[in-house]
Amino acid sequence: MPNVSARLPQFPWDRLKPYAAKADAHPGGRVDLSVGTPVDPTPDSVRRALSAAADSPGYPTTHGTARLREAASGWMQRELGAAVDPVSVLPLIGSKELVAALPALLGLGAGDAVAFPSPAYPTYEIGALLSGATPVPVSDGDLLNRWLVPGGAAEAPENLRLLWLNSPGNPHGRVHSADALREIVAWARARGVIVVSDECYLSLGWEGTEPVSVLHPQVCGGSYDGLLAVHSLSKRSNLAGYRSAFLTGDPALVAELLEVRKHAGMMMPGPVQAATAAALDDDESAAAQKERYRSRRTVLRNALADAGFRIDHSEAGLYLWSSRIVSGEPEPCWDTVAHLADLGILAAPGEFYGPGGEHHVRVALTATDERIAAAAARLSG
Repeated sequence: MPNVSARLPQFPWDRLKPYAAKADAHPGGRVDLSVGTPVDPTPDSVRRALSAAADSPGYPTTHGTARLREAASGWMQRELGAAVDPVSVLPLIGSKELVAALPALLGLGAGDAVAFPSPAYPTYEIGALLSGATPVPVSDGDLLNRWLVPGGAAEAPENLRLLWLNSPGNPHGRVHSADALREIVAWARARGVIVVSDECYLSLGWEGTEPVSVLHPQVCGGSYDGLLAVHSLSKRSNLAGYRSAFLTGDPALVAELLEVRKHAGMMMPGPVQAATAAALDDDESAAAQKERYRSRRTVLRNALADAGFRIDHSEAGLYLWSSRIVSGEPEPCWDTVAHLADLGILAAPGEFYGPGGEHHVRVALTATDERIAAAAARLSG
């Protein structure tokens, strides 16, 4: 039998277990800032919708209910300025399954290249590997300053078929301007490259450049040809446990993915569809959750800075991309992880996210106010 695991790198989080044990041994217990998993309550509106739809004996549709698709379309118009036909909305069983499966769902494989940001969420690479395509990590600087400049196109693989974008980015929170995104879209269209924008942190901008969707008319010119955007309710509405997300964009691409997903039985459960629609309509709860994160970000950012850390980018999203400065230089990420573990704080080493992360740790804002305060107190010594 084929050895599937041989195609994939080691699951990165397994390497963090010894440091988690060290953090657990702290007298005040562990403050886990390593994984961006929500800890605050799911909104009441969502729980009511889930309960009301609990009697759901039949199969759900892969395309989702009209109610869900209209709620997603309304949210895109209201919050992101993107006019999306509800027919072109496709619910997902969380966004990670889509990221991991998309190259294969689009029929990519050996001989094709899939490019993605570096450093970045590791699942972009996994999706390319699972399909048999060639993964191509590319830094933001190389993408914008080498691939896109006149005469620089030779730097991009000739067999490039899919380009992932992630703005605001995970792990570093960097935001691409509308101008930069427009250049990327025009470059990709000229070469027949599909652009897929992972926008799960789009509503969590804090400072600097305002995050914008690849489907905003300033970016795409009102045409969604060759473009897809992926959105998640995990962070916005504390629905990580519901596995609630959707994609939209190019009607032809969405229709193709719908047909493939029908064959594969990729269906968001009916009660979760109802809950997702309620979450998309509940702007008030989302705004309140954003303010919780804003407050935690302020506390953690100040504490890290006072403890000798440098914060890079991090103008949006749920993380602080941090380097501990020792003798004037950023120390290796695993040394920083060990230092924080001694304080009972668990952070993610930047190495998990590929080249460019070797001297950073990713510090998540997703902990309770009490745990965030505890981390700040420990950092202050």
